[in-house]
Amino acid sequence: MEGVSNGGMLYHEVQESKLCAVHCVNTILQGPFFSEFDLAAVASDLDRTERQMMVQGGGDFVPEESHNVSLDGDFSIQVLQKALEVWDLQIIPLDSPVAEPAQIDPELENAFICHLLNHWFCIRKVNGEWYNFDSLKAAPEHLSKFYLSAYLDSLKGFGWSIFLVRGKFPKECPMSSSEASSGFGQWLLPEDAERITKSCSAAQRTGSRSGQSQWPSDPYHQYEEQGTSLLDQEDEDLKAAIAASLMDASHAVSSKPDDALENENKDNSAANA
Repeated sequence: MEGVSNGGMLYHEVQESKLCAVHCVNTILQGPFFSEFDLAAVASDLDRTERQMMVQGGGDFVPEESHNVSLDGDFSIQVLQKALEVWDLQIIPLDSPVAEPAQIDPELENAFICHLLNHWFCIRKVNGEWYNFDSLKAAPEHLSKFYLSAYLDSLKGFGWSIFLVRGKFPKECPMSSSEASSGFGQWLLPEDAERITKSCSAAQRTGSRSGQSQWPSDPYHQYEEQGTSLLDQEDEDLKAAIAASLMDASHAVSSKPDDALENENKDNSAANA
């Protein structure tokens, strides 16, 4: 049996602004591998490629806005795919034929990505145990092997898109004291995660008894409701940085002469010949 990864600890990120895609990617990899600016750079590269293809195809209209990242930090599935490709990981829709074994027995897999509206989170197997690494939760929530299948079915029933992640996952992530305590990432022992989860559940029950509002139990409404509160926070520095990055990419394409684009296209064709 293989040894435990990261000393048996779990890496979890708590929601910051609308950066759930960043949190999702990092909890899949189990470490603070990507920042919001890293994913913004990936989105910018995708936008640049898409615009070049439209120009070379003779398109009269090249959109200025990005289809891969919004100014508040919400990223597309293509950005997540490109980021995970760096680690030779592949994202596969769970309803595709190649993912049929995972539909029958999801416990045999290692990770799933879940998406609805503007929220992303991952369900990940770490050291043989399954956890829900939703960044709206204070800590990873343990899932039994039996409940895993039922939970995925429940999410699909409420309209969530589920993606399977396959490949060779990183075994270790260097854990410095600064990484362990800074930003929105945290390293937790499984027993600490369980304690935090129980504490939050007890607080919710207490709030319910005292007449305070409580999140609905079904997954769809949970994130629809929370999307108007937690996910609507604005990070002006992030928005400015992403806008500048996208502006640079747009100018790089729009300012390139037609003959340069034609030569570049010929070079690419020769390289592929």
